Amino acid sequence: MSPAKAELVAEALLSSIGLELVSCRVLQTLWAGYGHICAVTARPVGNHLPLHSNGTSKLTEDANGNFHLILKLISPPRSDGDEGHLRKILSYEVEQYFYQEITPSLDQDVAVASCLASTGHLQQDKCQELQGLTATIMEDLRPKFPVAGEKRAILNQRQVYAAIDWLAKFHANTWKLLPDDLNRYLLPPLKEMQRRRADPPAGGDKLWLNGGYTYLATRRKELASLVDDPDSEWSAALCEPPQGSALSIADQVANFLTPRGRPYESYIHGDVKSENLFTTDTGEEVAFFDFQYVGLGFGACDLAKLFTCSVPLDMLTSDDDVPDELPMDNGENDLLERYRETLLARRPPGMKDFDYPMNLLIRHWETALVDWCRFQASWGFWGNTEWLEARVRSILRDQAWREWLRNESG
Repeated sequence: MSPAKAELVAEALLSSIGLELVSCRVLQTLWAGYGHICAVTARPVGNHLPLHSNGTSKLTEDANGNFHLILKLISPPRSDGDEGHLRKILSYEVEQYFYQEITPSLDQDVAVASCLASTGHLQQDKCQELQGLTATIMEDLRPKFPVAGEKRAILNQRQVYAAIDWLAKFHANTWKLLPDDLNRYLLPPLKEMQRRRADPPAGGDKLWLNGGYTYLATRRKELASLVDDPDSEWSAALCEPPQGSALSIADQVANFLTPRGRPYESYIHGDVKSENLFTTDTGEEVAFFDFQYVGLGFGACDLAKLFTCSVPLDMLTSDDDVPDELPMDNGENDLLERYRETLLARRPPGMKDFDYPMNLLIRHWETALVDWCRFQASWGFWGNTEWLEARVRSILRDQAWREWLRNESG
């Protein structure tokens, strides 16, 4: 898509909220050429001032009376409808819905960009520039959170604490938003498209039933490649059914983690890593973005990716050289305790009697680590990989965990 086209889209969306375009600059191209993220500068038309999607909060003007915004513009390439393409298309629907409908209900200290205008709010047939596109205008987080996380980079200690606190508050915030009917959520991509062909109105809430993009139901091809990999220790450890069971550990874990309305489930971010957050200069506050894979799940699944991909190793273990097998160390336990304390402190009023015992959180955490290891083993390892593999070897040797999983995954 040309810069001129992006400007036309920005102008059309801005005009719906009483703003006119000053400039539009492409910041980056989205993965696989599915669109662009643009920095937009806009100014009010007359006395109109833009409101966030909750109709209350106003943006802050700069010294020139302009507003600094972000345009996320999805213009996908043509495809034969393979699973990867469908996953991306649906994920952008999910993200726009999240910014429109979920963000206004979050507490102010759960920092997320506010949505000002989107194609989801407008009748696209009345605006030629918007036809066939998914576009969202939102506030630019960078003035408040000027430090960008870097790709595949670790965070410092303050940033880690801030990220854990944000996740705990976000997970707790969403408990009050969960609908009772799980049929309102999006299924895995191929099943969702089958459902839409059979019953077009289905699919209500436009968030994923299973948050994240690595869960087993949508990664069967990768699992098959792991099954056939004789050089990987994880082929037998995760893919072959243990004695006395018809299901492999990978399938048992997937069954347990599949959402079904349990009180420990919440919305999860689904793609937690350093490159999907901004922080303040001090690192004591963070704001997450990239909500393409938000949906139901266990908060421990967000933590598993964060710890593996973005937490310094010395915050997880005191071992300078990670052994082949590693039980939970004090540093790892302390981070989980911090998450649990913040999570329970932010329970909504209707859940004040709800508890999340540490021993149960640890079981969920161990299961999330095994699932994350399954994906990395089939896709490619990155991050604290020696730590992850050592932890999973220890978990798999724990007969008490295996018995718990077998009982809980049926």
